[in-house]
Amino acid sequence: MDNESRQIKKLGSRIQQLSISLEKAKIMEYVNLMEDPRRLLLLNFVAGLARGLGLAVGFSLLGALAILLLRRLVVLNLPLIGGFIAELIKLVNRNM
Repeated sequence: MDNESRQIKKLGSRIQQLSISLEKAKIMEYVNLMEDPRRLLLLNFVAGLARGLGLAVGFSLLGALAILLLRRLVVLNLPLIGGFIAELIKLVNRNM
């Protein structure tokens, strides 16, 4: 009987730990999200917009930095690279 009560206490303790772990993992929020397709679609749509905007801004900044670097390389007047970069910058400026 004593052994059985210890096992029950151990089981109760383990259930308590499992409950705390599930709360930390926010399983209930995930289940609620899966049950509401409109909210799920809205969240995914907003996340997609944010990713797209971040990608566009990041690519624009990176492109501007690359053009700035290329212009500075042209000023250095390197023999082989200078002419190629000058033509590339002319093309970019013509299409802007």
